[in-house]
Amino acid sequence: MDWTRGHTIGRGSFATVSVATSRWSDDIFAVKSTELSQSEFLQREQKILSSLSCSHIVTYKGYDITRENNKLMYNLLMEYVPGGTLTDAVHRRGGRLDESVIGYYTRQIVEGLDYLHSSGIVHCDIKGRNILIGESGAKIADLGSAKWLNPVAGGGVRKVAAAPISGTPMFMSPEVARGEEQGFPADIWAVGCTVIEMTTGGSPWPNATDPVSVLYRIAFSGELPEFPDFLSDQAKDFLSKCLMRDPKQRWTAEELLKHPFLGEFNSLPKQSQDFDSNSPTSILDQNLWNSTEESEIVGDLVQTSSWNSPAQRIRGLSSSSISSNWTWDDDWITVRSNNGEEGNSVSDCGSVTALISDEMELEDSVRIEDSAYFLDSNVK
Repeated sequence: MDWTRGHTIGRGSFATVSVATSRWSDDIFAVKSTELSQSEFLQREQKILSSLSCSHIVTYKGYDITRENNKLMYNLLMEYVPGGTLTDAVHRRGGRLDESVIGYYTRQIVEGLDYLHSSGIVHCDIKGRNILIGESGAKIADLGSAKWLNPVAGGGVRKVAAAPISGTPMFMSPEVARGEEQGFPADIWAVGCTVIEMTTGGSPWPNATDPVSVLYRIAFSGELPEFPDFLSDQAKDFLSKCLMRDPKQRWTAEELLKHPFLGEFNSLPKQSQDFDSNSPTSILDQNLWNSTEESEIVGDLVQTSSWNSPAQRIRGLSSSSISSNWTWDDDWITVRSNNGEEGNSVSDCGSVTALISDEMELEDSVRIEDSAYFLDSNVK
């Protein structure tokens, strides 16, 4: 595709997003770019996006390699959705969407997940900031953490042994917080957390003080996020089907689409429409495009062999000086794995390296190179 790069609408440590225009049709789209030598994560996202075709997932338009300022650049071309993120929409509405709007957007999110899951793909990081709002409604975006589950002959999927963990702690399911597995049910748990976000404008775990304590709480407390009292009984029942601590008991996306709560909302009430076509930079306001970014290293938490359990590593992480570099307010720390590549282990415990975002005011980004960072059942 022959295109012209426009103004930059987002920049991270390694990836930059620009508005672009086709030289032949004047079509506008978004281009996520990074140097070719650093494009491993972006190429992984391209492989997944290029296999998808769903109205509720951001559309893939292609990729190319260009030479700019004497550098080879890898460019991922995607649909430009100018309405901002779902989180933006909630904030514009004062921190709470009407239940009819929540039902409408939730239905579209679940339809997108049903498509992904039927394709054998787990998104791994569903939350309001990874949902874009356009003229046609909600679209799932940011598949930088997504992964395929291995197919099994005769249908179904096979669990991937020691699969790396990705996502945002506040939206992680109990089994993910324990480092056990991250399959389709984890996305369903995140849907429930996203419904709460749309309802309250905040975190599904509002009293959490840091990512370490919230991981403990999710993994082992036996608690569920609090269901807002003002929701209808149908909405609460829908949440109860998503937020079951046992992943085997959670409803599938296909089952959720038959729930009465979603059946009521096939269109968005006109008085509730919140699409702003004149917001060209809003899609980057919440650092949506940081899925391919690896931030600069500001601390190394490689543990000694005396730290033999994940619990000890968590405690070490919480007491480390690096913790003072984390922000923890309305933004959520995102955990990014290296998607299966081996970390640089220097002991039997493996390696845990925290990479802190250079855009702290938007969202901290943490890359975990050892899934044993997460908690085990021996934690008291």
